[in-house]
Amino acid sequence: MRTKILIAAAAALITAPIPAAAWGPTGHRVTAQLAEARLTPAARAHVRAILGSESLAEASTWPDDQRSNPDPFWQKTASPWHYVTVPTGQGYTTALAPPEGDAVTALTQFRATLRDPHASLADRQRALRFAVHIIGDLHQPLHAGRPGDRGGNDVAVTWMGRPTNLHAVWDSAMIDDRQLSYTEYTAFLARTITPERARAWADARPATWINESAALRETIYPAEPAMGFKYAWLHRGEVDTRLAMAGVRIAAWINALWR
Repeated sequence: MRTKILIAAAAALITAPIPAAAWGPTGHRVTAQLAEARLTPAARAHVRAILGSESLAEASTWPDDQRSNPDPFWQKTASPWHYVTVPTGQGYTTALAPPEGDAVTALTQFRATLRDPHASLADRQRALRFAVHIIGDLHQPLHAGRPGDRGGNDVAVTWMGRPTNLHAVWDSAMIDDRQLSYTEYTAFLARTITPERARAWADARPATWINESAALRETIYPAEPAMGFKYAWLHRGEVDTRLAMAGVRIAAWINALWR
């Protein structure tokens, strides 16, 4: 009996939806490294003054690393900053932001901090790390989530036979199954960003990224809960494109701060 209880408890833990966490570490590092290569000299100098020897790739995962911090700031205040909610058929406006804020209101706040010559170094470091992370988040289609299913966290699926949820598949499973390091993945995607694509994608407006993600979101819910190679084949190109776009847009947003 005890064995059966333990097995049931383990299964419940495996299948329980996890909080939305955005691209996994590999995805965030890819977007940030792509961005770092596209910074202007002025922006690069400001980033170095704020982060020192810390790369944007290192900075990009810091907000997720802090999610286990028991401090109320991380458990309550910062938790909504990783996503926005966009009802089906609507575009994003700040009127959709809840009272506690969302990714866009946080990004606006961090932009003001980074441009404030009187802001402390610690505040500017937090603002820059979060900004890099949030811009990456908003290119993951389930971070422009539908109301009611927590960005796909409540959509139970199996991935290659493993119990999980739709959000986790997009955050990390489709990326990690490529078995590429973040530097290998970055090099692969960098070759796909032609000058024409870079010009077309260099849009620093959050509403643009969010509305693209919300439109893509409507196409990625699976017809059946069992997901695997066919789903990966259908959507891998979209994952790659969103990561590459995020890299271009992180750079565009940072470059616009310090022209």
